[in-house]
Amino acid sequence: MNQAVILITGASRGLGRGIALHAAKSGHNVAINYAGNKVAAEETAKLCRELASSPSQQFDIFQADIGISADRQRLVQEVLARFGRLDALVNNAGIAPRVRADLTEMSEESFDEVLGINLKGPFFLTQAVVNHWLKTTDKPRLKAGFKVLFISSISAYTASVNRGEYCISKAGLSMVTQLFATRLAEQGVQVFEIRPGIMETDMTSGVKEKYDALLAQGLVPQKRWGKPEDIGLAVEAILSGSFPFSTGEVVNVDGGFHLKRL
Repeated sequence: MNQAVILITGASRGLGRGIALHAAKSGHNVAINYAGNKVAAEETAKLCRELASSPSQQFDIFQADIGISADRQRLVQEVLARFGRLDALVNNAGIAPRVRADLTEMSEESFDEVLGINLKGPFFLTQAVVNHWLKTTDKPRLKAGFKVLFISSISAYTASVNRGEYCISKAGLSMVTQLFATRLAEQGVQVFEIRPGIMETDMTSGVKEKYDALLAQGLVPQKRWGKPEDIGLAVEAILSGSFPFSTGEVVNVDGGFHLKRL
């Protein structure tokens, strides 16, 4: 069995599930991380099995809260114990603030929770995986080497004053991408940032009507919601080794939102 092993955090629903399904179709083994919704994670694994290109592919679920240090360490060890290797880490898990509050009213508790899961968690999970790679004698099963992907957001550069902690976490994640890309380039580990735009997921279900109107007015040049499969396609292009002379790159998957227009 020569399939690569891809660990995807927050893969039970939304963008993470979209990434997992494309990884399955492309012939990879997938470690499906979830924080609390085991039923949804099992559904992702079931859908992956249905889409698998080979009967030897494996899809297993792993519970871990990325915001908790002990959970991160356990996750890496459990994935290695189950699959015997790891070829790519997709840092997708993230949360929005429980309550959208103006900057003047944001609580420290909300700030700590969002940054703990969205920024601190991916940083130290990546650190743990990278330290394994720097010690292993395993050869990567992905073209152009082991890979780390960070799923950020247009919120990395677009200010939303009623969810500032989310914006700060995503802006920080962009720098984390650059830092690891610089540190690991000579070790043959590629690092990328996927920057989604306005995506149709559970996280945005509460503001769907608002964004339906804005999209119709041209907020996004392509005038549609982004879908989980859009992110899955972008991730798979990187996993396939299509960018062998790139690292630290930002891949915008936003329908042209980032374009400056008059």
